[in-house]
Amino acid sequence: MFHKINQPKFYLLIFLLSLVSIVSPAFAAELRYTLEMPEPHTHYFKVTAELEGAKKKYIDFTMPVWAPGSYLIREFAKNVDSFVATDGSGKTLRSEKIDKNTWRVYSNRASKVQAKYNVYAFELSVRTSFLDAAHGYVNGTSMFMYPEGYEKQAGTLIVKPHKSFSKVSTGLKSTGKFTYTFPNYDILGDSPLEIGNHEIYTFEAAGVPHEVAMFGEGNYNPERLIADMKRVTEEAIAIMGELPVDRYVFIVHNLQRGGGGLEHLNSTTLQTSRFNYGTESGYTGFLSLVAHEYFHLWNVKRLRPAPLGPFNYNEENYTKLLWVSEGITSYYDDLIVRRAGLTPEQRYLDVVAGSINSVENTPGNAVQPVSESSFDAWIKYYRQNENSSNAEVSYYTKGGVLGHLLNMEIMKSSNGSKSLDDVMRNLYKRYYKQLNRGFTEEEFQEAVEQVAGHKMDAFFRDYVNGTKSPDYNAYFNAAGLRLVNLNEGAEMGSWGATTSFSDGRVMVSAVSKGSSAYEAGLNVKDEIVAVNGYRVANDLDRYVNGLQPGEELDVLIARDGILQNLSVKILKDTRTRYKFEKLPNPTAEQVKIYNTWLKATNS
Repeated sequence: MFHKINQPKFYLLIFLLSLVSIVSPAFAAELRYTLEMPEPHTHYFKVTAELEGAKKKYIDFTMPVWAPGSYLIREFAKNVDSFVATDGSGKTLRSEKIDKNTWRVYSNRASKVQAKYNVYAFELSVRTSFLDAAHGYVNGTSMFMYPEGYEKQAGTLIVKPHKSFSKVSTGLKSTGKFTYTFPNYDILGDSPLEIGNHEIYTFEAAGVPHEVAMFGEGNYNPERLIADMKRVTEEAIAIMGELPVDRYVFIVHNLQRGGGGLEHLNSTTLQTSRFNYGTESGYTGFLSLVAHEYFHLWNVKRLRPAPLGPFNYNEENYTKLLWVSEGITSYYDDLIVRRAGLTPEQRYLDVVAGSINSVENTPGNAVQPVSESSFDAWIKYYRQNENSSNAEVSYYTKGGVLGHLLNMEIMKSSNGSKSLDDVMRNLYKRYYKQLNRGFTEEEFQEAVEQVAGHKMDAFFRDYVNGTKSPDYNAYFNAAGLRLVNLNEGAEMGSWGATTSFSDGRVMVSAVSKGSSAYEAGLNVKDEIVAVNGYRVANDLDRYVNGLQPGEELDVLIARDGILQNLSVKILKDTRTRYKFEKLPNPTAEQVKIYNTWLKATNS
């Protein structure tokens, strides 16, 4: 029997079927990775990426060029070798490298494709991967290629530790022994793994289990450290109002020399010197690192500048807001430790003053706006040279200092009832929870102005997008504090050259802009042979320290093997040495702001 076709419904059905044919390959496929390490001492991981159900003419497997959170093109493909592809029967498929980080597999519509390759891993940083006889550490973007078009594909990771390794710690969801699932490539790439025989400690914060995987020995007290990490995490949670994970993992590497961390969605990797816990400054410094990376759980991983997600793993992702992502996180790290009661008030104030000194004594602060420092992180911050301090400013340090000024401005405007905490909570609620997108420069300023209750165009023009030096006391007066320059009125000379002593030679490694050495023409790589006719070795300080403005030095140098004399006229040292002092008779409002800011119990 002939039935008349309902044309609108028929064409709608055809359209929907066409959509299914377009999108179904990515969702009908199965994706599995297997990670092996049969010979750890060779520093090679073996990776198998298996895609089943794609049935395409060819599949491109791509290795990312960078690790989110660390803004430098690292070319992870440089560590890949022995790439081979096979189909489900084990037959070798033709493959070729089509650009610096992509391997094309001509799969001829095979139902299963396996890409096998080796990754040389011998750089133990928080941004890379590492393997030796002691342990293995994996950062996903430096280890796992993704099949293009399947970045949103869920999958499984099977880890096969070397027989001498018994533990794996990771933020990935476990479905069995050393077997994990991930909802998409972003999560796989953002979930580091520690593999070995490390110590594992646990605690709960806000009812959520936290794991601490400690690789390497250290002079820490486990009970004290875990208790203090719990206090730090709970203080961070209190600031943001909620904890958006059901589990969190700290991976800690205790090394001969180490420092730094990298944030991930529900985990972090921290590195520290193994004997750093033995001093109070070293111990609280580590807790500040814990606080910094943990606060990134909100600021960056969820609350983020618009360009930082979805990620483009093949090239730079530029933003002028790293001073917010990293700098304001730096504002919070020491503050969280202070609010947790783990740092005395004066020591905390000394840290803040030290950050201001660092910014104001960096010549590049007068050259590079912090927004530009953020944007140029890809080509400057991670590629420091001998002139960097003369031309650049750190978006970490200056961003942290600007965080303090914003906080003081808000607290002053609101009589202590609001703070930068409110800005961060509002941004988190609006752009992560409600809109599920990143924020722009204009939207960040608007959020600050909304809480402050007035326009702040001059602040962002002068201090964020400009290089004007703030009147710090105009801000910190709100908390009853005065920033005093201990060098004010002192008649000290500036030398301005950094040197190193090696193989019996004094070599210049940096020259500070505006200093005596800089103005006299001393260069990096010059060898300082003598000062005022006296041969120098590792005793240069006796000749260049304690000088008075107006003195002159006759400096004999060797430049490219040629001897020459420089006359160095000593200029006045204009560097600051700030320290906070409390005002003698603070108002009730100043006391309130001070105590609220630092969780202090008295004035």
